Amino acid sequence: MNAYLGAALWMGGAIVSFMGMAVAGRAASVELNTFEMMTYRSFLGAIVMAFVLCLRRGWHEISLRHWRMHSARNLSHFVGQNLWFYALTVMPLAQLFAFEFTTPIWVILLSPLMLGTKLRWPGLVAAGVAFVGILVVARPGAVPIGPSVWAALGCAIGFALPYFFTKKLLAYESISAILFQMVIMQATLGLIITSFDGGLTLPSPQLILPLVVITATGLVAHLCISKALQLAPASVCAPIDFIRLPAIAVVGAVFYDEPIDIFVLLGAALIFGGNYLNIVSEMKSNVVASRAVAKD
Repeated sequence: MNAYLGAALWMGGAIVSFMGMAVAGRAASVELNTFEMMTYRSFLGAIVMAFVLCLRRGWHEISLRHWRMHSARNLSHFVGQNLWFYALTVMPLAQLFAFEFTTPIWVILLSPLMLGTKLRWPGLVAAGVAFVGILVVARPGAVPIGPSVWAALGCAIGFALPYFFTKKLLAYESISAILFQMVIMQATLGLIITSFDGGLTLPSPQLILPLVVITATGLVAHLCISKALQLAPASVCAPIDFIRLPAIAVVGAVFYDEPIDIFVLLGAALIFGGNYLNIVSEMKSNVVASRAVAKD
């Protein structure tokens, strides 16, 4: 039980980090496109992680033994993050976060394939209830289904896959090694893509702080998620993130005059309710399993 509390606290740190990234990303999007933001974030992140590895004397932890798994993790996250930055500039924050919350659905449904875990009925119920919540948020016919909606849904899948690869990599690699390889690979991808679009735009002095915030919050979010995954299953960690929605709705209303859409909140409540059922079920299942092991 203490492990679940610790995982919840680490996920709380991730929530605050993601909210800070959203605000900083909005500010940076005035001058930079999504690939440029990712490139600068990754380069600054590489500097930070290199400094961390020097302090920890952890350069020996960096290897190419699991480069395929790192590549799959980092590519899926790179695609998801760029879609997220794009959607961030073209739709209300609360709506984006509501669509992003389909990530736990993919985590639940893909867990048997990616991690070999059994798909239990509470997970199926959670996915079903969450899908209804998505329909409430999207309201087909009421909300235009365009690039912004597809980008928001696409980023959720892109964010779901790293949960699995991170869970696997933590058995072999340190968190620092995972983060360092992530920023190096994503900086390279960003540089390659931006080179086809006339190169990187030099940010103005006003953008230095937003870029630093994007970098710091990105690294802290990944650190918090990795720590949480060390303490609890992916299917438990991911749904905790739902508390982000009411918080970001308030941020959008206060800073960007975005109306608080009752349908977005209602849909998010359905998504949260389904996944809360999954969390409770997972906790009870683990308690029963622990007792069975103790008796043996």
